[in-house]
Amino acid sequence: MEETMTSTTTVQSESRMFNGVEKDCPSPTEKLARKESLKVQKQNYRQEKKRAAKELSTALKDPSVVIMSNWLKIRGSLKSWTKLWCALRPGVLLIYKTPKTDHWVGTILLSACKLIERPSKKDGFCFKLYHPLDKSIWAVKGPKGENVGSITQPLPSNYLIFRAASESDGRCWMDALELALSSSTLYKTAPKAGKEGDISMTSESSHLLQLLQTSPLTDTELQQLNESSLLGNHMEHDGSSDKSEREIHDDWDTTGHENGGRLTEESDVEHSDEMSPGPKATAYVEQVTEEMAEAGEASQVETVSEENKGLIWGLLKQLRPGMDLSKVVLPTFILEPRSFLDKLSDYYYHADLLSQASLEESAYGRIKQVLRWYLSGFYKKPKGLKKPYNPILGETFRCCWLHPQTNSCTFYIAEQVSHHPPISAFYVCNRKDGFCISGSILAKSKFYGNSLSAILDGRARLLFLSRDEEYVITMPYAHCKGILYGTMTLELGGKVTIECEKMKCYAELEFKLKPFLGGAGSVNQISGKIMMGDELMATIDGHWDSEVFIQEKRSGQQETLWNPTQEIRSRRLKRQVVQLDQQGEFESERLWQHVTSAILDRDQVRATQEKFVLEEAQRREAKERGERAWIPKLFQQDPVTSEWTYIHLDTRPWDNEACLVQFEKDGVIQTQEKIHRRHNGLSYSHTWTRQHKSEINGKHRKTSSQPSTCSQNTESSSTTPEPTHESSDNEGFSTQCARCSKEVKDIAVIEASITSIQKTQQDIQRNLVALSRQLSRQRATDDSTSLTGRHCLILCVLLLSQLLLNYVFT
Repeated sequence: MEETMTSTTTVQSESRMFNGVEKDCPSPTEKLARKESLKVQKQNYRQEKKRAAKELSTALKDPSVVIMSNWLKIRGSLKSWTKLWCALRPGVLLIYKTPKTDHWVGTILLSACKLIERPSKKDGFCFKLYHPLDKSIWAVKGPKGENVGSITQPLPSNYLIFRAASESDGRCWMDALELALSSSTLYKTAPKAGKEGDISMTSESSHLLQLLQTSPLTDTELQQLNESSLLGNHMEHDGSSDKSEREIHDDWDTTGHENGGRLTEESDVEHSDEMSPGPKATAYVEQVTEEMAEAGEASQVETVSEENKGLIWGLLKQLRPGMDLSKVVLPTFILEPRSFLDKLSDYYYHADLLSQASLEESAYGRIKQVLRWYLSGFYKKPKGLKKPYNPILGETFRCCWLHPQTNSCTFYIAEQVSHHPPISAFYVCNRKDGFCISGSILAKSKFYGNSLSAILDGRARLLFLSRDEEYVITMPYAHCKGILYGTMTLELGGKVTIECEKMKCYAELEFKLKPFLGGAGSVNQISGKIMMGDELMATIDGHWDSEVFIQEKRSGQQETLWNPTQEIRSRRLKRQVVQLDQQGEFESERLWQHVTSAILDRDQVRATQEKFVLEEAQRREAKERGERAWIPKLFQQDPVTSEWTYIHLDTRPWDNEACLVQFEKDGVIQTQEKIHRRHNGLSYSHTWTRQHKSEINGKHRKTSSQPSTCSQNTESSSTTPEPTHESSDNEGFSTQCARCSKEVKDIAVIEASITSIQKTQQDIQRNLVALSRQLSRQRATDDSTSLTGRHCLILCVLLLSQLLLNYVFT
């Protein structure tokens, strides 16, 4: 009885509210009833929302609910084309790196897209999916709940341009997409028929899917699909309505930037109106094969066959202890099938550690992170005792590593700048993450009888751009023993340093050779310390190819500084290389391709012949060059310090407002910048607009707004007719626009000149500092020399006096 009265009162209260009649304050019973009713409504709302999300998720994961799937080329933000696997499902277009659907790249929400055919001069058929209001077309999560997709090249946020292999394939995709756009889903839900979230397919939907799953589609079938889809019931697409569009990245999609497919330089001749002209970057592709040995001494031992022992003995007869091996032709069976320029890039598979180091606030934290990165470059080693190719003069090598966490890229450029002595120069840069490395290595080899050493004489300079901190780094030497007797074993030895003069921090590492009576635990040992000024901050101990510990002196705690576990190795950056057919004539892989092929085929005779061809061509080229000095392509030598530096060096800190993306083309690392560059906090267009406003406001013309750039047209907001002199004002405005645009160009030229002058001043200052240091050292040497001569003269006079006294008194 009470329940009936309560419900009646509630109904009456609601009726009075609906009719707008004033009512008295509700009773406690009415409040309780409303609260319970609202609670039930919220619960139903949440259940319905979960059911709709579950139905969409089931449709995305069901392999049978696929309208069409095939390979398509997609144009990225850099106007390069990537081949990706596209799967069209009701309401969404899923993009994967491979047909296995394990590597999800992104999901396009078709409910927010428009479709249009796009003309192109190249082969194939182009079409475009875009948002008419320039909003993002990407879903926030993947079909399996992925937050971050596989790494590929950067893709636009508000549109995508596709290219099919042929016109017929493209037409099929157009028809299928139009169908998917007109109907957000091809199934009907029946929540009352069974369990919550179950999907029951109607006969019409089953017929649609049966037709859609057959490939290719005929015109009749497509017509049937269009007619039936228009007659069917449409479901509201709510896959990501709870996510705001501002959570979606506008420029760089969170799916990462790894080149899963091949990036080509192919792009349409005509520029799209959505983008400013993009850079024509080098096409990189992920490296497939890689050799990596296990940790420990077993992977550093080489077993020489009887046939190869004869070659070694024949070679040793030509050598003497202490002899330099740079001019000795080594047998091919001890060669690692890659160039020394390639091997130097092993230190950057964990370049993301340098990205983290640049963000460290304390100097001690930065040098500790730099030390961790330095140790990460040693565990990657070939199996056995192998030596890379000696680079040919003028040989170059380039590669890069994509950083999915920061959407940046680390570029590596190396060139052989000298042959006698053999000097390899290299440059590494990631401006967006704030670091660059430059250096040169002089490779020396010494023979000691039963052992030989490969000495890497040179320094690398690591610079954190935003902090202007430079870390000078040296390298250990490689020691091979057991050539005449015993087991041939390769080790690392010597002391290396990492020093930052600005912050007064210093790290020292000693690579220890295995002692004569040492066991397995004494192989690849390392020890060191970190100093801040005169204070010892920490000591280091461990093995350079496995775990390294650091013990803090202040706290006394010991922790792992570096340990290349299987998990760490799996998370390291993927190296991107240039495909062989797109490399230059003197790039390492193409230059040594025949030698590498013979070594991999274990054909030592052919490998020796191919190697001889390259060496003979180098000798012939040197003979033709005569006394003329070799001029490197990408590096130049400092006349004062004699160090090699990258010609296109750019050490400016990254500016998010001015810089778009860093890229590389033909060995030149450069940055694409926005069209309107800022000067003193204001853009040139803004400065000109402010000046032009004052000019126009001085006239009798009234406007509600002024243009933001010279290229925009002025429009009057007045409701009254404009005077007849408006045309003359517009003419003056156009003339001023042309004149001001010329002034903007002149200012840009002046700014470039100032930058060049500043760079020249910095070079002069650096040379003067180096020259003053050399002069001070020379003066110190001269003073010590003269002081020693004076002492000798005094000593001689004293000796003569003593002899004279002895003679007189005796």
